[in-house]
Amino acid sequence: MGSAMYPVWLAVRWRIPRLSGPGVRLSAFYWCLFLIIGVYLPFWPVWLENRGMTAAEIGILLAVGTWVKVFANPLVGHVVDQRGDRRRPMIVLAGLALAFVILFSAADGFWPLLIISGLFGFALSSLFPLSDNLTVRVANERGLQYGRIRLWGSISFVVAAMVGGRILEGRPEGWILALVVAAVALTWVSTFFLPDARWPTERSGKAPSLKLLTNPVFLLFLASASLIQSSHAVYYGFATLYWRAVGHSETVIGWLWAEGVIAEIVLFIFGAALLARLGPIWLLTLAGVLGTLRWGVTGMTADLMPLLLVQVIHAFTFGATHLAAVHFIAQAAPPNLSASAQSIYSALGTGVGFGITLPLAGYLYAHFGGAAFHFMAAMTAVGALCAVFLARRWDGGQISL
Repeated sequence: MGSAMYPVWLAVRWRIPRLSGPGVRLSAFYWCLFLIIGVYLPFWPVWLENRGMTAAEIGILLAVGTWVKVFANPLVGHVVDQRGDRRRPMIVLAGLALAFVILFSAADGFWPLLIISGLFGFALSSLFPLSDNLTVRVANERGLQYGRIRLWGSISFVVAAMVGGRILEGRPEGWILALVVAAVALTWVSTFFLPDARWPTERSGKAPSLKLLTNPVFLLFLASASLIQSSHAVYYGFATLYWRAVGHSETVIGWLWAEGVIAEIVLFIFGAALLARLGPIWLLTLAGVLGTLRWGVTGMTADLMPLLLVQVIHAFTFGATHLAAVHFIAQAAPPNLSASAQSIYSALGTGVGFGITLPLAGYLYAHFGGAAFHFMAAMTAVGALCAVFLARRWDGGQISL
Protein backbone atom coordinates (compact mmCIF):
# COMPACT_ATOMS: atom_id res chain seq x y z
CA MET A 1 0.00 0.00 0.00
CA GLY A 2 2.79 2.40 1.00
CA SER A 3 4.79 1.77 -2.15
CA ALA A 4 1.66 2.05 -4.28
CA MET A 5 0.83 5.45 -2.77
CA TYR A 6 4.32 6.88 -3.13
CA PRO A 7 4.12 7.71 -6.86
CA VAL A 8 0.84 9.59 -6.28
CA TRP A 9 2.41 11.63 -3.49
CA LEU A 10 5.45 12.30 -5.67
CA ALA A 11 3.24 13.34 -8.58
CA VAL A 12 1.39 15.85 -6.38
CA ARG A 13 4.66 17.32 -5.20
CA TRP A 14 5.88 17.50 -8.82
CA ARG A 15 2.80 19.25 -10.18
CA ILE A 16 2.70 22.08 -7.67
CA PRO A 17 5.95 23.70 -8.81
CA ARG A 18 4.91 23.26 -12.43
CA LEU A 19 1.61 25.04 -11.83
CA SER A 20 3.34 27.87 -9.98
CA GLY A 21 6.45 27.98 -12.18
CA PRO A 22 7.78 31.04 -14.01
CA GLY A 23 5.92 30.20 -17.23
CA VAL A 24 2.55 30.17 -15.46
CA ARG A 25 3.27 33.38 -13.56
CA LEU A 26 4.43 35.18 -16.71
CA SER A 27 1.37 33.92 -18.62
CA ALA A 28 -0.89 35.22 -15.84
CA PHE A 29 0.82 38.60 -16.04
CA TYR A 30 0.29 38.81 -19.82
CA TRP A 31 -3.36 37.83 -19.32
CA CYS A 32 -3.87 40.71 -16.87
CA LEU A 33 -1.86 43.23 -18.92
CA PHE A 34 -3.82 42.61 -22.09
CA LEU A 35 -7.13 42.81 -20.23
CA ILE A 36 -6.30 46.52 -20.02
CA ILE A 37 -5.73 46.82 -23.77
CA GLY A 38 -8.81 44.73 -24.61
CA VAL A 39 -11.02 47.22 -22.78
CA TYR A 40 -9.03 50.40 -23.41
CA LEU A 41 -8.60 50.23 -27.20
CA PRO A 42 -12.23 49.62 -28.23
CA PHE A 43 -14.04 51.56 -25.49
CA TRP A 44 -11.84 54.38 -24.19
CA PRO A 45 -12.83 56.80 -27.01
CA VAL A 46 -16.45 56.33 -25.91
CA TRP A 47 -15.53 57.32 -22.33
CA LEU A 48 -13.64 60.39 -23.59
CA GLU A 49 -16.58 61.42 -25.76
CA ASN A 50 -18.84 61.14 -22.72
CA ARG A 51 -16.47 63.54 -20.92
CA GLY A 52 -17.21 66.13 -23.61
CA MET A 53 -14.16 65.66 -25.83
CA THR A 54 -14.37 66.42 -29.55
CA ALA A 55 -13.13 63.99 -32.19
CA ALA A 56 -9.93 66.03 -32.63
CA GLU A 57 -9.31 66.11 -28.87
CA ILE A 58 -9.91 62.36 -28.60
CA GLY A 59 -7.33 61.79 -31.32
CA ILE A 60 -4.75 63.84 -29.41
CA LEU A 61 -5.54 62.13 -26.10
CA LEU A 62 -5.13 58.70 -27.69
CA ALA A 63 -1.92 59.70 -29.47
CA VAL A 64 -0.17 61.17 -26.42
CA GLY A 65 0.53 57.71 -25.01
CA THR A 66 2.27 56.73 -28.25
CA TRP A 67 4.51 59.79 -28.20
CA VAL A 68 5.30 59.56 -24.48
CA LYS A 69 6.70 56.06 -24.95
CA VAL A 70 9.32 57.46 -27.35
CA PHE A 71 11.29 58.87 -24.41
CA ALA A 72 9.72 56.85 -21.57
CA ASN A 73 10.69 53.40 -22.82
CA PRO A 74 14.42 54.05 -23.40
CA LEU A 75 14.67 55.94 -20.10
CA VAL A 76 13.06 53.13 -18.13
CA GLY A 77 15.07 50.52 -20.04
CA HIS A 78 18.32 52.31 -19.14
CA VAL A 79 17.38 52.48 -15.45
CA VAL A 80 16.42 48.79 -15.41
CA ASP A 81 19.66 47.74 -17.10
CA GLN A 82 21.59 49.68 -14.47
CA ARG A 83 19.67 47.87 -11.71
CA GLY A 84 19.84 44.38 -13.19
CA ASP A 85 16.41 43.22 -11.95
CA ARG A 86 12.99 43.46 -13.59
CA ARG A 87 10.25 42.62 -11.08
CA ARG A 88 10.61 45.59 -8.72
CA PRO A 89 10.60 48.23 -11.47
CA MET A 90 7.54 46.54 -12.99
CA ILE A 91 5.76 46.57 -9.60
CA VAL A 92 6.45 50.30 -9.32
CA LEU A 93 5.33 51.03 -12.90
CA ALA A 94 2.10 49.04 -12.53
CA GLY A 95 1.41 50.78 -9.20
CA LEU A 96 1.92 54.17 -10.83
CA ALA A 97 -0.37 53.16 -13.72
CA LEU A 98 -3.06 52.28 -11.18
CA ALA A 99 -2.66 55.60 -9.37
CA PHE A 100 -2.80 57.58 -12.63
CA VAL A 101 -5.80 55.73 -14.07
CA ILE A 102 -7.76 56.40 -10.87
CA LEU A 103 -7.08 60.13 -11.36
CA PHE A 104 -9.18 60.04 -14.55
CA SER A 105 -12.28 59.91 -12.36
CA ALA A 106 -11.55 63.42 -11.09
CA ALA A 107 -10.31 64.91 -14.39
CA ASP A 108 -12.48 67.56 -16.03
CA GLY A 109 -11.55 69.19 -19.30
CA PHE A 110 -9.02 68.57 -22.04
CA TRP A 111 -5.81 69.70 -20.33
CA PRO A 112 -6.21 67.65 -17.12
CA LEU A 113 -7.08 64.64 -19.28
CA LEU A 114 -4.03 65.27 -21.47
CA ILE A 115 -1.67 65.41 -18.47
CA ILE A 116 -3.10 62.27 -16.89
CA SER A 117 -3.10 60.45 -20.25
CA GLY A 118 0.60 61.25 -20.62
CA LEU A 119 1.40 60.01 -17.10
CA PHE A 120 -0.69 56.87 -17.57
CA GLY A 121 0.94 56.25 -20.95
CA PHE A 122 4.41 56.64 -19.40
CA ALA A 123 3.77 53.97 -16.77
CA LEU A 124 1.73 51.53 -18.86
CA SER A 125 3.77 51.63 -22.07
CA SER A 126 6.99 50.93 -20.15
CA LEU A 127 5.59 47.62 -18.90
CA PHE A 128 5.40 46.06 -22.36
CA PRO A 129 9.08 46.03 -23.37
CA LEU A 130 10.12 45.06 -19.83
CA SER A 131 7.69 42.14 -19.80
CA ASP A 132 8.94 40.93 -23.19
CA ASN A 133 12.55 41.29 -22.08
CA LEU A 134 11.94 39.42 -18.82
CA THR A 135 9.94 36.67 -20.51
CA VAL A 136 12.31 35.91 -23.36
CA ARG A 137 15.34 35.83 -21.05
CA VAL A 138 13.63 33.61 -18.46
CA ALA A 139 12.30 31.39 -21.27
CA ASN A 140 15.79 30.97 -22.71
CA GLU A 141 17.24 30.12 -19.30
CA ARG A 142 14.45 27.71 -18.29
CA GLY A 143 13.87 25.99 -21.62
CA LEU A 144 10.42 27.58 -22.11
CA GLN A 145 8.83 28.94 -25.28
CA TYR A 146 8.25 32.70 -25.34
CA GLY A 147 5.40 32.41 -27.86
CA ARG A 148 3.39 30.00 -25.71
CA ILE A 149 3.62 32.43 -22.80
CA ARG A 150 2.87 35.56 -24.84
CA LEU A 151 -0.17 34.00 -26.56
CA TRP A 152 -2.15 34.38 -23.31
CA GLY A 153 -2.00 38.12 -23.84
CA SER A 154 -3.60 37.77 -27.27
CA ILE A 155 -6.28 35.44 -25.90
CA SER A 156 -6.95 37.87 -23.07
CA PHE A 157 -7.33 40.75 -25.53
CA VAL A 158 -10.04 38.89 -27.44
CA VAL A 159 -11.85 37.84 -24.25
CA ALA A 160 -11.69 41.36 -22.78
CA ALA A 161 -13.05 42.99 -25.93
CA MET A 162 -15.92 40.50 -26.24
CA VAL A 163 -16.85 40.20 -22.57
CA GLY A 164 -16.26 43.91 -22.01
CA GLY A 165 -18.73 44.74 -24.76
CA ARG A 166 -21.37 42.55 -23.16
CA ILE A 167 -20.79 44.05 -19.71
CA LEU A 168 -20.92 47.62 -21.02
CA GLU A 169 -23.99 47.15 -23.21
CA GLY A 170 -26.80 49.32 -21.84
CA ARG A 171 -24.71 50.59 -18.91
CA PRO A 172 -23.40 54.13 -18.27
CA GLU A 173 -20.05 55.11 -19.77
CA GLY A 174 -18.57 55.33 -16.27
CA TRP A 175 -18.38 51.54 -16.31
CA ILE A 176 -15.62 51.79 -18.93
CA LEU A 177 -13.29 53.54 -16.49
CA ALA A 178 -14.25 51.05 -13.78
CA LEU A 179 -13.27 48.12 -16.00
CA VAL A 180 -9.96 49.73 -16.96
CA VAL A 181 -9.18 50.44 -13.29
CA ALA A 182 -10.01 46.83 -12.37
CA ALA A 183 -7.75 45.49 -15.16
CA VAL A 184 -4.85 47.74 -14.09
CA ALA A 185 -5.32 46.67 -10.46
CA LEU A 186 -5.15 42.99 -11.48
CA THR A 187 -1.99 43.71 -13.48
CA TRP A 188 -0.38 45.41 -10.47
CA VAL A 189 -1.19 42.41 -8.26
CA SER A 190 0.22 40.02 -10.87
CA THR A 191 3.59 41.84 -10.91
CA PHE A 192 4.26 40.69 -7.34
CA PHE A 193 4.28 37.09 -8.61
CA LEU A 194 6.68 37.63 -11.51
CA PRO A 195 10.00 35.74 -11.43
CA ASP A 196 12.57 37.74 -9.50
CA ALA A 197 15.26 37.28 -12.15
CA ARG A 198 18.44 39.33 -11.99
CA TRP A 199 21.29 39.76 -14.44
CA PRO A 200 24.74 41.34 -14.18
CA THR A 201 25.01 45.08 -14.73
CA GLU A 202 27.78 47.08 -16.29
CA ARG A 203 28.43 50.74 -15.62
CA SER A 204 29.85 52.80 -18.45
CA GLY A 205 30.22 56.46 -19.30
CA LYS A 206 28.41 56.24 -22.62
CA ALA A 207 24.62 55.95 -22.56
CA PRO A 208 23.48 52.44 -23.59
CA SER A 209 20.91 53.84 -26.00
CA LEU A 210 23.63 55.75 -27.86
CA LYS A 211 25.76 52.63 -28.10
CA LEU A 212 22.89 50.70 -29.66
CA LEU A 213 21.80 53.51 -31.97
CA THR A 214 25.25 53.76 -33.52
CA ASN A 215 25.41 50.07 -34.40
CA PRO A 216 24.53 49.43 -38.09
CA VAL A 217 23.19 45.92 -37.39
CA PHE A 218 20.81 47.18 -34.72
CA LEU A 219 19.73 50.09 -36.94
CA LEU A 220 18.95 47.72 -39.81
CA PHE A 221 16.89 45.61 -37.42
CA LEU A 222 15.00 48.70 -36.20
CA ALA A 223 14.28 49.79 -39.77
CA SER A 224 13.00 46.38 -40.84
CA ALA A 225 10.82 45.63 -37.81
CA SER A 226 9.51 49.22 -37.58
CA LEU A 227 8.46 49.33 -41.22
CA ILE A 228 6.61 46.01 -40.98
CA GLN A 229 4.91 46.83 -37.68
CA SER A 230 3.98 50.37 -38.72
CA SER A 231 2.43 49.07 -41.94
CA HIS A 232 -0.63 48.20 -39.81
CA ALA A 233 -1.52 51.92 -39.58
CA VAL A 234 -4.21 51.96 -42.28
CA TYR A 235 -5.55 48.64 -40.96
CA TYR A 236 -5.82 49.76 -37.35
CA GLY A 237 -7.12 53.22 -38.15
CA PHE A 238 -9.37 52.77 -41.17
CA ALA A 239 -10.06 49.12 -42.08
CA THR A 240 -13.36 49.11 -40.19
CA LEU A 241 -14.48 52.37 -41.82
CA TYR A 242 -13.47 51.09 -45.26
CA TRP A 243 -15.16 47.73 -44.89
CA ARG A 244 -18.34 49.38 -43.60
CA ALA A 245 -18.31 51.79 -46.55
CA VAL A 246 -18.18 48.91 -49.04
CA GLY A 247 -21.13 47.18 -47.38
CA HIS A 248 -19.75 44.60 -44.92
CA SER A 249 -21.81 44.18 -41.77
CA GLU A 250 -20.54 44.81 -38.24
CA THR A 251 -20.63 41.05 -37.63
CA VAL A 252 -18.48 40.29 -40.67
CA ILE A 253 -16.01 43.03 -39.75
CA GLY A 254 -15.84 41.69 -36.20
CA TRP A 255 -15.02 38.22 -37.50
CA LEU A 256 -12.34 39.61 -39.83
CA TRP A 257 -10.63 41.26 -36.86
CA ALA A 258 -11.05 38.15 -34.71
CA GLU A 259 -9.59 35.96 -37.46
CA GLY A 260 -6.41 38.01 -37.43
CA VAL A 261 -5.95 37.68 -33.65
CA ILE A 262 -6.74 33.94 -33.71
CA ALA A 263 -4.13 33.46 -36.44
CA GLU A 264 -1.68 35.39 -34.26
CA ILE A 265 -2.39 33.05 -31.34
CA VAL A 266 -1.74 29.99 -33.52
CA LEU A 267 1.55 31.53 -34.66
CA PHE A 268 2.63 31.99 -31.05
CA ILE A 269 1.82 28.32 -30.34
CA PHE A 270 4.01 27.03 -33.18
CA GLY A 271 6.44 29.96 -33.36
CA ALA A 272 9.31 28.05 -31.75
CA ALA A 273 9.39 25.59 -34.65
CA LEU A 274 9.45 28.44 -37.18
CA LEU A 275 12.25 30.16 -35.29
CA ALA A 276 14.24 26.94 -35.13
CA ARG A 277 13.93 26.47 -38.88
CA LEU A 278 14.30 30.07 -40.10
CA GLY A 279 15.94 32.05 -37.30
CA PRO A 280 14.72 35.55 -36.34
CA ILE A 281 15.98 37.43 -39.40
CA TRP A 282 14.55 35.15 -42.09
CA LEU A 283 11.31 34.99 -40.10
CA LEU A 284 11.30 38.79 -40.22
CA THR A 285 11.95 38.64 -43.96
CA LEU A 286 9.05 36.23 -44.44
CA ALA A 287 6.78 38.56 -42.44
CA GLY A 288 7.68 41.44 -44.76
CA VAL A 289 7.11 39.43 -47.94
CA LEU A 290 3.74 38.12 -46.72
CA GLY A 291 2.83 41.63 -45.55
CA THR A 292 3.33 42.89 -49.09
CA LEU A 293 0.89 40.21 -50.27
CA ARG A 294 -1.61 40.95 -47.49
CA TRP A 295 -1.81 44.72 -47.96
CA GLY A 296 -1.62 44.42 -51.74
CA VAL A 297 -4.69 42.16 -51.85
CA THR A 298 -6.53 44.22 -49.20
CA GLY A 299 -6.02 47.36 -51.27
CA MET A 300 -7.00 45.60 -54.49
CA THR A 301 -10.35 44.14 -53.43
CA ALA A 302 -12.90 44.34 -50.63
CA ASP A 303 -14.57 41.03 -51.55
CA LEU A 304 -15.07 38.84 -48.52
CA MET A 305 -13.32 35.65 -49.68
CA PRO A 306 -9.95 37.27 -50.50
CA LEU A 307 -10.13 39.21 -47.24
CA LEU A 308 -10.74 36.02 -45.27
CA LEU A 309 -7.70 34.46 -46.91
CA VAL A 310 -5.26 37.32 -46.34
CA GLN A 311 -6.42 38.13 -42.79
CA VAL A 312 -4.66 34.92 -41.75
CA ILE A 313 -1.40 36.65 -42.66
CA HIS A 314 -1.83 38.84 -39.56
CA ALA A 315 -0.12 35.90 -37.85
CA PHE A 316 3.04 36.97 -39.70
CA THR A 317 2.76 40.74 -40.13
CA PHE A 318 2.26 41.16 -36.39
CA GLY A 319 2.93 37.86 -34.62
CA ALA A 320 6.02 36.70 -36.51
CA THR A 321 7.48 40.22 -36.60
CA HIS A 322 7.12 40.54 -32.84
CA LEU A 323 8.50 37.06 -32.24
CA ALA A 324 11.47 37.70 -34.52
CA ALA A 325 12.16 41.05 -32.84
CA VAL A 326 12.27 39.79 -29.25
CA HIS A 327 14.46 36.84 -30.22
CA PHE A 328 16.83 39.00 -32.26
CA ILE A 329 17.25 41.28 -29.25
CA ALA A 330 17.78 38.28 -26.96
CA GLN A 331 20.56 36.98 -29.23
CA ALA A 332 22.14 40.21 -30.46
CA ALA A 333 21.97 42.67 -27.57
CA PRO A 334 24.61 42.44 -24.82
CA PRO A 335 22.94 41.06 -21.67
CA ASN A 336 23.54 44.26 -19.71
CA LEU A 337 21.73 46.27 -22.42
CA SER A 338 18.86 43.90 -23.20
CA ALA A 339 16.16 46.00 -21.49
CA SER A 340 17.42 49.13 -23.25
CA ALA A 341 17.38 47.33 -26.61
CA GLN A 342 13.83 46.08 -26.09
CA SER A 343 12.69 49.51 -24.91
CA ILE A 344 14.30 51.30 -27.86
CA TYR A 345 12.59 48.89 -30.24
CA SER A 346 9.26 49.59 -28.51
CA ALA A 347 9.85 53.35 -28.60
CA LEU A 348 10.97 53.60 -32.21
CA GLY A 349 9.19 50.62 -33.74
CA THR A 350 5.73 51.11 -32.30
CA GLY A 351 6.17 54.64 -30.93
CA VAL A 352 7.74 56.83 -33.59
CA GLY A 353 6.70 54.40 -36.32
CA PHE A 354 3.01 54.58 -35.54
CA GLY A 355 3.28 58.23 -34.52
CA ILE A 356 4.31 59.02 -38.10
CA THR A 357 2.27 56.46 -40.05
CA LEU A 358 -1.08 56.94 -38.28
CA PRO A 359 -1.45 60.60 -39.39
CA LEU A 360 -0.08 59.56 -42.81
CA ALA A 361 -2.70 56.80 -42.94
CA GLY A 362 -5.45 59.36 -42.38
CA TYR A 363 -4.19 61.47 -45.28
CA LEU A 364 -3.80 58.44 -47.56
CA TYR A 365 -7.24 57.05 -46.76
CA ALA A 366 -8.88 60.43 -47.29
CA HIS A 367 -7.32 60.75 -50.74
CA PHE A 368 -7.11 57.15 -51.96
CA GLY A 369 -9.66 55.14 -49.95
CA GLY A 370 -8.89 51.42 -49.88
CA ALA A 371 -5.93 51.92 -52.21
CA ALA A 372 -4.11 53.38 -49.18
CA PHE A 373 -3.25 49.78 -48.31
CA HIS A 374 -0.91 49.71 -51.32
CA PHE A 375 1.32 52.24 -49.56
CA MET A 376 1.45 49.85 -46.58
CA ALA A 377 2.44 47.06 -48.98
CA ALA A 378 5.35 49.19 -50.13
CA MET A 379 6.43 49.68 -46.51
CA THR A 380 6.53 45.94 -45.84
CA ALA A 381 8.46 45.35 -49.06
CA VAL A 382 11.13 47.81 -47.91
CA GLY A 383 11.06 46.19 -44.46
CA ALA A 384 11.70 42.77 -46.03
CA LEU A 385 14.59 44.23 -48.06
CA CYS A 386 16.13 45.69 -44.88
CA ALA A 387 15.85 42.24 -43.28
CA VAL A 388 17.74 40.71 -46.22
CA PHE A 389 20.53 43.26 -45.77
CA LEU A 390 20.46 42.50 -42.03
CA ALA A 391 20.92 38.78 -42.73
CA ARG A 392 24.08 39.64 -44.69
CA ARG A 393 25.47 41.84 -41.88
CA TRP A 394 24.60 39.85 -38.73
CA ASP A 395 26.38 36.60 -37.91
CA GLY A 396 23.73 35.45 -35.43
CA GLY A 397 25.76 36.34 -32.36
CA GLN A 398 26.02 39.24 -29.94
CA ILE A 399 26.71 42.58 -31.62
CA SER A 400 29.83 44.46 -30.61
CA LEU A 401 29.41 48.00 -29.29
